[in-house]
Amino acid sequence: MRDFDAAALSAKGALLRTQRAQLKSEISRGQHSIIELFDRAGEPQCDPVLAGLRVEWFLRSIPGFGVTKAQRLLDGVGISPRATLGGLRVRQRARLRRDVVSLYRRYFSHDRGKLVILVGPSGVGKGTIVSSITKKHPQFVVSVSATTRAPRSGEVEGVHYFFVDDQRFDQLIRDGELLEWASVHRLHRYGTPREAVEAHLDTGRHVILEIDIQGARQVKRAMKSALSIFVAPPSFDELERRLASRGTEDESERAVRLATARAELAASGECDYVVVNESVDVVAQSIVDLVLASTSRAPNKE
Repeated sequence: MRDFDAAALSAKGALLRTQRAQLKSEISRGQHSIIELFDRAGEPQCDPVLAGLRVEWFLRSIPGFGVTKAQRLLDGVGISPRATLGGLRVRQRARLRRDVVSLYRRYFSHDRGKLVILVGPSGVGKGTIVSSITKKHPQFVVSVSATTRAPRSGEVEGVHYFFVDDQRFDQLIRDGELLEWASVHRLHRYGTPREAVEAHLDTGRHVILEIDIQGARQVKRAMKSALSIFVAPPSFDELERRLASRGTEDESERAVRLATARAELAASGECDYVVVNESVDVVAQSIVDLVLASTSRAPNKE
């Protein structure tokens, strides 16, 4: 039988307390994502330093979130102040996680990614620009839209689109779960799911929406912190040349697109910035620079 070593046990406890104090300090300085920490604490092989951290202390480590707010939140979800992050029951964890996500979005908005609305007339090169950005900068991702149309060959659910029926799409609209939506050719509807965008932003990634000016207006109303960037052609003649050279529309279709382009160019002043696409690499880097410059680095204390 092994001898009980009180001194060793005491030293181990003291070390854990010191490490937890360090962790709380790091949380308060924004060195960790509280969502990632909360999720890790629920894993079976979680570090005892994190798993043994009291939920109340975890909440109070958030800048601006004091004793009263922490206690009120715990009372609301029925969790004891002495409960630890690793000791929460399944339902408690699920309920508290929603609050942790809300707290992160409120108090650590400086750590979140930026929603980037890319607007511009057909043929200006938005798709090529987006491809250039995401290829060179992995912290930028493209939003996945929801659509009522059927999947095409090779399309993967959640990768190319979220495929839903009309009833589900109607429900998404009623519940305010779409940042924007539109009907295309009166056949199918497309929309941007809010939660999918929010989830990417929570990881610190910047999300690009490539949409028209009407969609941009909807998104700005729903998420005022979004950054809208209008991509303009060097000239209208150049836009006309690009549309003709790609050969995907007949003359009447090009005329419609050019008429729409004039209206979109007239509305370019509604966007936060206007960039001119003379060179894909140059304009792509300009957009990246604008996004990075727009992200604040100061915690949102109350």
